[in-house]
Amino acid sequence: MDQAEMERFVRNDREDLLALLEMRFETVPGSVREQIGRMDDLNELQRLILAACNAAEWEVFREELNAGKGSFKLTGERFNPVANPSGKGASL
Repeated sequence: MDQAEMERFVRNDREDLLALLEMRFETVPGSVREQIGRMDDLNELQRLILAACNAAEWEVFREELNAGKGSFKLTGERFNPVANPSGKGASL
């Protein structure tokens, strides 16, 4: 993969992540937009897309955003997208 192609993938993942956050949580603070805009690691962006899809609450996503590149494991009820604010899975 050449540099231009990598830059396109990174740009697309940034845009996808921000769109997903807006769908899930409505408002994305400017500081978070700026932080995501500075990211250039494709693996980190893809991990954050998974976190945004599955985080039960905004604060859970924020923790993952600030965890850095070393974070890689998204497990437990904190990453249950249908969990209620108490962290318990929603009943259907």
